[in-house]
Amino acid sequence: MSERHPIIAITGSSGAGTSTVTRTFQNIFRREGVTAAIIEGDSLHRYDRQEMKRRQAEAEQQGNKHFSHFGADNNLFGELEALFKGYGETGQGRARKYLHNAEEAAPYGQQPGTFTPWEPLPEGTDMLFYEGLHGAVVTPEHNIAQWADLRIGVVPVVNLEWIQKLWRDKHQRGYSTEAVTDTILRRMPDYVNYIVPQFAHTHVNFQRVPVVDTSNPFIARDIPSADESMVVIRFANPKGIDFQYLLNMVHDSWMSRANTIVVPGGKMELAMQLIFTPFVWRMMERKKRSPP
Repeated sequence: MSERHPIIAITGSSGAGTSTVTRTFQNIFRREGVTAAIIEGDSLHRYDRQEMKRRQAEAEQQGNKHFSHFGADNNLFGELEALFKGYGETGQGRARKYLHNAEEAAPYGQQPGTFTPWEPLPEGTDMLFYEGLHGAVVTPEHNIAQWADLRIGVVPVVNLEWIQKLWRDKHQRGYSTEAVTDTILRRMPDYVNYIVPQFAHTHVNFQRVPVVDTSNPFIARDIPSADESMVVIRFANPKGIDFQYLLNMVHDSWMSRANTIVVPGGKMELAMQLIFTPFVWRMMERKKRSPP
């Protein structure tokens, strides 16, 4: 935890919708004049695309059907924890990018599915912003969660999460339904052991709940729209949260528990703006007051 060099971590499974939260924070940063060092969780995978495929094939030949990007063996937990800890202490660190597709790879003259070289973070950033799978991981060897000042979980109900992943991987990445289903099944043990436990360490969780039938996600033709869902927002510590203000500002919202507010799906970004802009203000105020 650092007042001088704060860290925000967005954590969620593949297909959960963490990119929506990232866009909201980018708008807040732009409006408030905040310069953030952006870290994508995929850049902390241990292996590039081809090496991952090779090792997965080897694992399957040895009888391991659950080799996945979600687990500790295939990610650089030590480097991620060192980045969080070091940035909190000095405002510095090193990072790289994972190049998902040809468009991202072209400026670097590299192949898609590869990593760029490690480079120092830009000088003079106000905070570190992480979006990925493991921003609040705690294992016997590593406690990444302890170093982030604000931890946010993005957790759709699981059928919706699968629909979102199926739609993205089929329409944007060209995979078949069978291939995506195989990935979901292969990741399940690591999902249970590494992804789900993080949401006990987050400060705020956003869970989108569809109000249409998603009982068989593998035959869904589209993703339920924002207007076809509600968002459950749970605060680990509701002290200081002005729920009455949120209820007044976000129409058709209500409190389901003392630490939980439910908002229409179409109002999720508005709710995020209202909730997190004051968090960013407070971080920047503490940063200004803290000694260099």
